[in-house]
Amino acid sequence: MRRVVFNQKGGVGKSTIVCNLAAISASEGLRTLVVDLDAQGNSTQYLLGAQAAEPGPTAANFFETSLTYNFRPVDVTSFVRPTPFENLDVMPAHPDLDALHGKLESRYKIYKLRDALLELDAVYDAIYIDTPPALNFYTRSALIAVERCLIPFDCDDFSRRALYTLLDNVKEIQQDHNDGLQVEGIVINQFQPRASLPTKLVEELVSEGLPVLESRLSSSVKIRESHQHATPMIHLDPRHKLAQEYLALHRELAG
Repeated sequence: MRRVVFNQKGGVGKSTIVCNLAAISASEGLRTLVVDLDAQGNSTQYLLGAQAAEPGPTAANFFETSLTYNFRPVDVTSFVRPTPFENLDVMPAHPDLDALHGKLESRYKIYKLRDALLELDAVYDAIYIDTPPALNFYTRSALIAVERCLIPFDCDDFSRRALYTLLDNVKEIQQDHNDGLQVEGIVINQFQPRASLPTKLVEELVSEGLPVLESRLSSSVKIRESHQHATPMIHLDPRHKLAQEYLALHRELAG
């Protein structure tokens, strides 16, 4: 299964959701890959920690190869690095992704990621993609390359307004480039059940018939500790409420 976590709004928890779901997938024995397409590299830092600064292959190297004429097939796995967690690999981000963006877009390399991930389907059981907070070449590439799209929602009115535009953008990708793409669901993140506004917003989204998932992810300072230690919740503190919420979300997505 190829899945992207996408929202054009920043700060909604895309990287955290990607890495924690991927870590659970790997902990259950599935060969799992995270592809980090955000030049900020939050998912890369989260999964590799200090190793993220070490020289090695990155997503930027992968995209660079698409700008040159190669007469030999490129081994996509050569751009992947192992993480400290069993069954979990990452194609790391790199700041050069920003510099490559214009060249890739002008040369219309929008299908290169899809072709690469189709090859990696033979290697991995689950692939998760982290994206920049913008509808740009990399997010379009990801939406074209996957089967499922998860949308984080952080329960404020600005996010709600942006959500409708986001859904329209995904629908356009479906119609023009990837008719197999499905919005798997809206993930309610940083949820505070005792606050009236988040509860009201979620109820309204559900009443509108939007695909809001049952699982909720709480707001917790524990996730900052998880980031600091470069250790997803399932490994840092599997009994913590937030770790259990991620497990529930993973089970819901698995059906």
